[in-house]
Amino acid sequence: MSKKSKRQSRRDSTSSQQSALSGQETSATGAPAKATEFKPDYTYVIKDLRRIGMLVGSFIVILVILTFFLR
Repeated sequence: MSKKSKRQSRRDSTSSQQSALSGQETSATGAPAKATEFKPDYTYVIKDLRRIGMLVGSFIVILVILTFFLR
């Protein structure tokens, strides 16, 4: 009877270890699932920021030129 209780305690300890690994998920095969990296694509944002910067620069140049003519 003592052998059965040892086997049962081993199963209990492995299940408690698996529950302690809450951050890692396991797949159907029992191997840990690979973490997917989040790589967002912000190329359109950079293009928009460049366009906005060019517009702001051109508006400032236009305003400086207008101050010479309006004085």
